[in-house]
Amino acid sequence: MEPTNRKLIRPSLTEMKDPRATKKTTPPDQTNAENFYYLKQMQSKTLMTIVLKDGEILKGVIEWYDKGCLKVNREGDPNLLVFKSNIKYMYKA
Repeated sequence: MEPTNRKLIRPSLTEMKDPRATKKTTPPDQTNAENFYYLKQMQSKTLMTIVLKDGEILKGVIEWYDKGCLKVNREGDPNLLVFKSNIKYMYKA
């Protein structure tokens, strides 16, 4: 049998000298999943049920949104500007 050349698995000298080279990158602060969800519901004009922290239930279509609030169009009732911090959860009606 002929001896085979085996490659040793070990970090390179630059990785040993520079500890930053082996650190994992941190995930992004924002995934844009929330923006994608709102845009999808706005484009399809989906009727949404929004439950507020105090238990009040709102039904309407999301017209627009920004970082802190949603504008909800309601049929037969006045349109509302709802702060996201007051929303407990929401779902498609």
